[in-house]
Amino acid sequence: MHPEINLALHHARAADLRAQAEAHRLAAEARRPHEIRARLGWALVEVGLRLATPKPKPVLVH
Repeated sequence: MHPEINLALHHARAADLRAQAEAHRLAAEARRPHEIRARLGWALVEVGLRLATPKPKPVLVH
């Protein structure tokens, strides 16, 4: 194989890897809004647990 062909293949592969890395970075950024959904979900769980837990009866002291 000629060195020029090998170099051209190397450059093509490097460009492909850079494009894949950029696509992965953009996909990771797109997933970040799910963080808000998770926080909201846990807040709803906390509210549900507070509603489902019976309130303690007051202690009468004479």
